[in-house]
Amino acid sequence: MGIFGRKRRTEGGSAGRHAAPEADDTFEDEAYDEESELSDVSDGPFDVADFEDDGIPRIDLGSVKVPVPDGSQVQVEMDPEAGGVRAVHVVTEQGQITVSAYAAPRSGGLWREVSSELADQLRSDGAKVTLGRGVWGLEISAIIGDVALRFVGVDRPRWMLRGVIAGPQSEAAAAVEVLREIVRRTIVDRGDAPMPVRTPLTITLPDAVAEHIAAQQQQG
Repeated sequence: MGIFGRKRRTEGGSAGRHAAPEADDTFEDEAYDEESELSDVSDGPFDVADFEDDGIPRIDLGSVKVPVPDGSQVQVEMDPEAGGVRAVHVVTEQGQITVSAYAAPRSGGLWREVSSELADQLRSDGAKVTLGRGVWGLEISAIIGDVALRFVGVDRPRWMLRGVIAGPQSEAAAAVEVLREIVRRTIVDRGDAPMPVRTPLTITLPDAVAEHIAAQQQQG
């Protein structure tokens, strides 16, 4: 059972696709479909236009609707300079998960570009980086000090979803499955407005959350 109490779909040989990625230190084209940069859409994450209600609780952040597993907490990171929301994190026992969506080409391929740049940046920051094939293609694992990071990316027509979990190395094996399950159940609402590729999709907070944060800011 998944962390939300529902069985994963098994169309298209999902058992093989859910195997743990094999570590490597180079990017391999095998991590991508040779004919298309877009991964299978039948198993999520979902575009809001194609989504059917499944009863899973999610926090509605405007551009993304992110599942919140039982026992987890939601943390909001504000951007003092811009005056808006920088990121929203789901904190689980295995680590802190952040899911972000970006404008992308209809044909996909953005994660290939972004992942290469991300791996280079992690290495320049002193991280030990390994790369491998995961559920949706390339995944990045990194170790910085005592923290283990795992990045996944999913290409869809006109948007890309990136998920990352940061937690203790002792939880790394379990953390990747928690991350994949949250990414798999996330819904993206890209909107119809044209925007440059790589533009982050805007995050908005539910009214109750926004009011709570505003009250805290007024109190000091």
